[in-house]
Amino acid sequence: MTARLTEALIEQANACEKLGSPFMRTLLELLAERLRPDTPLKKRLFNWPGDLGPAAESVPLRLTGALHALRMLDRCGLQDAYPPNELDIEILWGAVDWALDKEAAYISTFIDSPPQTNEVRRSAGLIAAGQWLNRRYGLPIDLREIGCSAGLNLMWDQFALNAGDATFGPADSKVQLMPDWQGNLPPAGTVAISDRRGVDLAPIDIHSPIDRLRLKSYIWPDQPQRMDMTDAAISMFNAKIDQADAVDWLSKSLSTRKGHLTLVYSTIAWQYLPRDAQYRGEAIMEMVGRATNADAPLAWLLIENDGKGEGAGISLRLWPNDLKLSLGRMDFHGRWVQWAPPV
Repeated sequence: MTARLTEALIEQANACEKLGSPFMRTLLELLAERLRPDTPLKKRLFNWPGDLGPAAESVPLRLTGALHALRMLDRCGLQDAYPPNELDIEILWGAVDWALDKEAAYISTFIDSPPQTNEVRRSAGLIAAGQWLNRRYGLPIDLREIGCSAGLNLMWDQFALNAGDATFGPADSKVQLMPDWQGNLPPAGTVAISDRRGVDLAPIDIHSPIDRLRLKSYIWPDQPQRMDMTDAAISMFNAKIDQADAVDWLSKSLSTRKGHLTLVYSTIAWQYLPRDAQYRGEAIMEMVGRATNADAPLAWLLIENDGKGEGAGISLRLWPNDLKLSLGRMDFHGRWVQWAPPV
């Protein structure tokens, strides 16, 4: 059992390094090296049932999220051990080990729930796809986001995407997205959003201090620009979020209306639905799609891990006619976009 947690910590450390967080890599490697099952909390971590890794239960991120929350609450000396302070392994481990003992009850409650992020930089792909759809249809768009978390990416039209020498969206937006852009630029235009709704099984309420803390705890401590961007997006939020099962929500509420494009989308969320739920969701989309016409089209945009290359695929289905397209690929955290829609 000890090896399972150690392997999961190392796997997550490698993933964090690839995603630009050397501090998280160091912290996770330190936990893998020094953590021992010598307290009830630590025994719980080592004896966690099932797959502990990043693609399943994400136990390492649950634990580091709890530690980051304690750091933001200025408890157990973690504030002095974390960035922007210079890294000292012994000071860091001393604070972490103290927190694991002193705040065991807090950490144990925190790790009951899976990690939940709302990576605003993924909106780079949403903005590009929105511009492409705007050029094709020229209709106001009703947004429907699956697995929306706090719903921040329901505001993508209010963010600025800086790609090459071009800016898409309000140039003076508080959220400035600057991915490494590869490929042609999307078509330019003014996208009109007519409605914003999202669904999540456990949505984050950005008006709740506890929920905001949890959301920010999963932003890695040595990436302050992500924290700033999240704060900016929170200040702009204005959308409706429903707490529900995503597929049940689709079956009950998905419809199209004349003179509008309905855009259903997800960013690194659909892949976490159980396989049978994915099948049911796809069947619902196809059923609604078959009933559409050119006056009330339906689009289904997925920015998800498809196993076909680096990062996530950007795929699109359009009704009527059930047209299936690939628009390119992007980094899981939105650091780069390979834009390659059909000519």
